[in-house]
Amino acid sequence: MPIRAGETNTAIIGKPKFSGYIIGQYQANFQGSNSNTFSLRMARVSVGGRILGDFEYKVQGQINGNTSTLGESPRVVDLFVEWQRYSFARIKVGQFKRPFTFENPMHPVDQGFMGYSQNVQRLSGFNDRTGEQASNGRDIGIQIQGDLLPNSSGRALVHYQIGVFNGQGINSKDADNRKDIIGGAWVMPAKGLRIGVFGWTGSHARDGHWTDGDGKEHNGTVSLSQYRYAVSAEYKDEDWQLRSEYIHSTGYGFKTTKQDSGDAADATVNYAQGNKADGIYALCIAPIIRQKLRAKARYDLYRKSGAWTDSRTQYEIGLNYLFSKNLEVQAEYAFINDRSLAEHNYSMVDVELSVRF
Repeated sequence: MPIRAGETNTAIIGKPKFSGYIIGQYQANFQGSNSNTFSLRMARVSVGGRILGDFEYKVQGQINGNTSTLGESPRVVDLFVEWQRYSFARIKVGQFKRPFTFENPMHPVDQGFMGYSQNVQRLSGFNDRTGEQASNGRDIGIQIQGDLLPNSSGRALVHYQIGVFNGQGINSKDADNRKDIIGGAWVMPAKGLRIGVFGWTGSHARDGHWTDGDGKEHNGTVSLSQYRYAVSAEYKDEDWQLRSEYIHSTGYGFKTTKQDSGDAADATVNYAQGNKADGIYALCIAPIIRQKLRAKARYDLYRKSGAWTDSRTQYEIGLNYLFSKNLEVQAEYAFINDRSLAEHNYSMVDVELSVRF
């Protein structure tokens, strides 16, 4: 039947669903002169739904407390369509999470700590060591993923995902016509348990200027090859989280982090940082009162040049309290050992209030 003016064919376009969350933060840093502040860690609003039954779409935007730079200003983080007719081969196109590590695609509230682990932030496209703008682990591209080998209860035993991306982070065109290939696979031998491996090969590039060792100015495109892998394991149910991931990276980064057009034109390579980095974390979130109060602990190590001389280790403990599924308080204490500083050791306290709607 034809669709009349003012009518919607729900078989073609489903009703959009609006959702979002706000995370408020208090953080005290007992380093040097000490500091403490209230801030808005992030606020996100998204709209999603289905088209023609087989296609799912999502658009999500984010704002932070500091809007003075590109990395923190209001921006689109997700904008994609995924064809989901077959569970063994779902195709996603647009801007979305890179298929690298278990923690990268996790909801910031469900992740459970004051931030993603250091190795995920620096080697998975959040505040990446390459110098790309803050991208929340996302890029623009196309991906295929699927579940394989369902058991007698219908639970898949194997999952795979692989995608092709620009390699420049969110809201950015490709700068060197080289593409990143990122993928992973994991097995799920028991409910809640998965063990996986991930790989990443590609580049990060800038079209700009730099000065060589003789003081001579140059202009052009600088393309820095990147090679990464991760090994991951996780057990998770409604109250428990046990997870550990090791990530290794080879490839240089740029000296400045892209926050505006001036940074984007600075193609100076950060040779002093080296071309290797790695990190590992291990965490546990355990119920004290089921569905209400949880204790947590995390060991979080990152070596920005792959050496112990500049390693940074966080030892964290804390509590998470759920007033309801939409309202949660997370608190933690962190002891930090940063060997790149003259005074290696200091402490932090972080308290966050999360509201979902």
